[in-house]
Amino acid sequence: MTQPTPIRRAPGPRLLDTALTLAAHSVPVLPLRAGKVPFGNCPACARNACGGRPNMKSAGPCQCPAPCHAWAAATTDPGILASLPWASAWRRAAAVAYHPGGAGVTVVDLDDAAAVAWARATLPTTLTVPTTRGEHWIYQGAMRSVNAVRPGVDIKSLMAYARWLGNGTGDTAPLPDAVRALAVTEPSPARRAPQTLTVPLRGGQGECRHRTPAYLDRGIAMAAQRISEARSAVHVTVYRTFLAVLSTHGRCGCLTDAHVTRLFTAAQAKGETVRHCTDAWTNALTTLGL
Repeated sequence: MTQPTPIRRAPGPRLLDTALTLAAHSVPVLPLRAGKVPFGNCPACARNACGGRPNMKSAGPCQCPAPCHAWAAATTDPGILASLPWASAWRRAAAVAYHPGGAGVTVVDLDDAAAVAWARATLPTTLTVPTTRGEHWIYQGAMRSVNAVRPGVDIKSLMAYARWLGNGTGDTAPLPDAVRALAVTEPSPARRAPQTLTVPLRGGQGECRHRTPAYLDRGIAMAAQRISEARSAVHVTVYRTFLAVLSTHGRCGCLTDAHVTRLFTAAQAKGETVRHCTDAWTNALTTLGL
């Protein structure tokens, strides 16, 4: 990825200048609020009326008038970046972010010294950008984004955003198989979230009816179908479906990793991230007191 030199000016205009410079180098950008988080939904998408974003699986840009859908709002169009709906966001922005996958690159986000040491011993050298606690290693080539592929290591590329931290050192190397393999060996979120479900069968009366294929498998299939058929309010549909599954099957310990993985897979196919799925599952557990 070509490393443009940002123009230095006052905070608001300086960030917009940086964004326009990046956009001119075919890097899709968006503003971030303090805390490295995107801006909230625009009025047209209030209360998730749009279902998360139209065409969530695509590479963007978002069709909404304001930058409210994280990576999907990233754009290289200078007219959009400098438009009136975006002006307020740039005035309040704390940083510029970009969509790595849209720029054709992958960021290996190393969050601490231990992760950096692992990368130096394991991965090919490439363009390196210092962060507050670690480093971004940037490779040429896009892939799916995955969080927590190992301690302190996230992969940010397609359907993700990364903070623009300025120029780095070194040349951008081709995306290596070692990085792609991290996504393949990612720990399944279903192995984390459902662990709280392993409770004894009620009353000690042996195998519960939920374990029979005719009951449990049909219920999971119907839940996955409900998620897959959602046309709007995807976040809400996923949460309510998880809540319904757990209210029926969550107290007897009959759910397996395979069942939960099936639900997570259906949600991710609708554009939900691993983190969204895990949060929705955890919130459903909390609501039900599990």
